[in-house]
Amino acid sequence: MSRRLLERDATLGALHEAVAEAAAGCGSVALVMGEPGIGKTSLVRAFAAEAVGRVLVTACDDLITPRTLGPLRDAALDAGGPLAVALADEGPVDGVFAALLDELGLHSPTVLVVEDIHWADDATLDVLAYAARRIEPLSAVLVLTCRDDELDARHPLQRLLGALVGCPLRRLSLEPLSRDAVRELSAGTGADAAAVHRVTGGNPFFVTEALASPGEAVPVSVMEAVLARVARLAPECRAALDQLSVVPSQVRLDLVVALLGRRFDALAEAETAGVLEVRSHSVAFRHELARRAIERSLPAIRRQQLNAGVVEALRRDERPELARLMHHAVEARDVETIVAVGPAAGREAAQAGSHRQALAHFEAVVPHAGRLAPCERAALLDGYGWELYNAHRFGDAIEAGRAAASLYEEMGDAVAHGECLVRVSRHLFMAGETDAAEESAKRAVAILRPTGDGAALAHALLYEGAILAMTDDPMRAADIVLSARTLAQVMHRPDLVALCLNYLGIARYECGNPDGLDLLRESIAAAEAEHQDEYAVRGYCNLSELLSRAGRLDELETCVADGLRFARERGFWSHAYNLEVHRCVALLRRGRWDAALAGLRVLVEREDDPGMLWAYSLPWYGRLLARLGDERADVMLVGAWERARRQRLLIGVAYAGLAIVEWAVLAGRPAVARSAADVLLPRTDHPGAAPFRAELLRYLQRGGLDAEPFPGCPEPWATGLRGDWRAAADAWQAIGDPYEQALELATSGEPDAMLEALRILDALGAEAAAGWVRPRLREMGTRVPRRTAHANPAGLTERQLAVLELVSEGLTNAEIADRLVVSVRTVDHHVAAVLGKLGVRSRRDAPAAAHAMGVDLSRPAAR
Repeated sequence: MSRRLLERDATLGALHEAVAEAAAGCGSVALVMGEPGIGKTSLVRAFAAEAVGRVLVTACDDLITPRTLGPLRDAALDAGGPLAVALADEGPVDGVFAALLDELGLHSPTVLVVEDIHWADDATLDVLAYAARRIEPLSAVLVLTCRDDELDARHPLQRLLGALVGCPLRRLSLEPLSRDAVRELSAGTGADAAAVHRVTGGNPFFVTEALASPGEAVPVSVMEAVLARVARLAPECRAALDQLSVVPSQVRLDLVVALLGRRFDALAEAETAGVLEVRSHSVAFRHELARRAIERSLPAIRRQQLNAGVVEALRRDERPELARLMHHAVEARDVETIVAVGPAAGREAAQAGSHRQALAHFEAVVPHAGRLAPCERAALLDGYGWELYNAHRFGDAIEAGRAAASLYEEMGDAVAHGECLVRVSRHLFMAGETDAAEESAKRAVAILRPTGDGAALAHALLYEGAILAMTDDPMRAADIVLSARTLAQVMHRPDLVALCLNYLGIARYECGNPDGLDLLRESIAAAEAEHQDEYAVRGYCNLSELLSRAGRLDELETCVADGLRFARERGFWSHAYNLEVHRCVALLRRGRWDAALAGLRVLVEREDDPGMLWAYSLPWYGRLLARLGDERADVMLVGAWERARRQRLLIGVAYAGLAIVEWAVLAGRPAVARSAADVLLPRTDHPGAAPFRAELLRYLQRGGLDAEPFPGCPEPWATGLRGDWRAAADAWQAIGDPYEQALELATSGEPDAMLEALRILDALGAEAAAGWVRPRLREMGTRVPRRTAHANPAGLTERQLAVLELVSEGLTNAEIADRLVVSVRTVDHHVAAVLGKLGVRSRRDAPAAAHAMGVDLSRPAAR
């Protein structure tokens, strides 16, 4: 049976080409994708054996909860360079980010192969994303392998795939072997090559296992093929394989010896038979599929016993890998070990930024928390609450945090009690329970004042001030946050100083001080310098909100792009949600309604509850639907308005209130508009809310209600309120907001200007506003152009038109997938359908063909 790689020359060539380019100073990422058994490992191992330069090969483990930075730690063992030093350091995990870049730049060229990244922990994904976005100037290649058969939109690997957009990337998909290749592999075996290909589908691993099976019948599954090969081994060898099969991925040689003892020599037969591979520091099954086949063939009680043996061996190690120990303890149902190790494993993962893994460790311990002493149980629940918060499970976070706070109170630990209440305040705020969040922060302040712990008090004051800054009292908020900052400085807490700058910037902006934006930028820089990533990304979110409010679209787009990159590289998905809304708002204002609608729909219709972040997404989604004439908008906006009033946040009330006022004006319901304005006007009577107030008044005026500019009223709203529609329209055109430009033209009372407004509105698909303009033109005796649907003679669907627009902008399929929040495979199908309907073979030819057929890519798709 042939052992050379078949039908992989082109892929190997692409990898070697990447190394050659890296040697010339142009680094890149290669993503090798395919189903299990398709030959990813064989490919990259063959490549690594031939590649020029320094090659580091590592892999991720199929553990219940992956090891924190596990593959990078394994790579560092052989490298012995900057990465090893950073991983040995107990300091912030941020040191690993820079260290990996240093490692990749140490020799020219350097290749880092990381296999099976679909099993990677969050911290590893973050570090790889960081390196990928900065690899181009390095003489290095990052080769990543992953399965693509189970990558839905919610798979954790999407965080890395999204970060690869815009990187120098080779996406290499491995295909099954052809009939000819299977025939070549079958030569001399006596097997029916056609039958083997039919049953295996050309999957290389399944093919080789089927050909290695005894007997005439072709095995019908991978498990059957693997077990047929193993059945020929001696009983002692099979017993040894059973023991190793419960250890995912590779097994360290010292652990193999500890587990097998005298049976170690029996593995030689398995190596000769091609079941196992012996590497420099470890033993591994030839493929993970083979390990799983053997493990799954074992009775449940036997698997539990074998895992218990692994736990016993690992606990004899002075410094066992906590994640690996937890994996086997859970499989062995060893509650004693779970309780003893789980809290430390969770803290270790959380400190490294592997929040998904930290949550899994804590969740394994929580059912048995009664075995812990009260102080340990409180710390566990407190940490568990914070990881629930990071996972957007805000209701569960509140429950865990409150339980921890009660325990701290019972123990009389005032400092721990107060600081826990601060975290509970954050959970409540993100859940949309603003009143309860404010009460929790105030209670924390009252508890901490007598303790004399300045740092803890600064933390509590900061959160009390933050809520005030975002609700109704920015002046008082500024005073409180200034006090918190002073305390933080005295206590040498630069991390808290950085966060104080964030909310001080908001408070000062709300009070009318333009330096608020500068303070927010200063906060981001200070937080990044202190490795306080969550504080930094909060700064990006808040700065984006204020830039959006001020209509500074160019600055907004830059801030959102930087913030999204930072949030995705660090795995802060609730903050990425926030920033995604602002990206969609910028698209909406620029007139790119299809892309805005697609993005907002995904955010609003996602399964998990975004908590208070709905205040960003739902009102904008409903407002856009209202503009498009969608009947769902009224119910959605009424619900958003009622919820916003309960939550009290200025942004929620402003976004929902403005949306319902615009809808009411366009629908001819001035009483509804006035009712909402009566609530919103008092909330916007301060300098920072001037843009909200100005927009509100202009929409009321457009609806025939009395309104006029106020002192400090921002432009172009003030110009429109004064009745200078031409200047206002020109200003909106200069800003790049065609919808507001059209509405100014529509209120001019001059037929030519109103016809121009109608042209813009029809192009946007703004059916509600266009329906508002047409009857007024007819009343003036003006001939009104017949309403036309958006040009789409090619018969493209709404999503296909959106994809075509992005193709015309030069985006790759991966970039389109990231923009539309779908899988790359879905985009592949859409692009193929678009090319087919346009009758072209190349993406390059698609825009010209669409134009020739009359498809107008400057206008949103018909709905």
